[in-house]
Amino acid sequence: MPKASATRLIELNRVPPPGSSSEKAAGIGSILVTSFRVISFLPIRAQWIARITEFEWNHHFADVQEKGPFKSWHHRHEFISETHDGIEGTLVRDVIDYEVGFGFLGTIADAMFVRRQMEHTFQERQEKLPQLLG
Repeated sequence: MPKASATRLIELNRVPPPGSSSEKAAGIGSILVTSFRVISFLPIRAQWIARITEFEWNHHFADVQEKGPFKSWHHRHEFISETHDGIEGTLVRDVIDYEVGFGFLGTIADAMFVRRQMEHTFQERQEKLPQLLG
């Protein structure tokens, strides 16, 4: 998450994926509770509770929002082996299906603010992934 969101991990109820001894992998049923700043320059914080609903080693995992700022949220993290210019690597792709809610007002908020903020968040994440996974 962008530094400005001051996101904090409040709680992690990790369910290991089948056949895993890794203390880092979180499988189906894992619950993550975070707190974040709704607007970066204000001290107002909100809570987000996400549950992992899909997990396939070296392919993808997905989370859904159980509680948070959206009416609905499904986020699939995909990992695709690729070779570019003779170099083997992994493409990390995010597929997000969400609904802001609040009817017409939510549609306006999405067009004016939410979508741009999410694009910025995931662009920043893509830029940081090489050092996080390096």
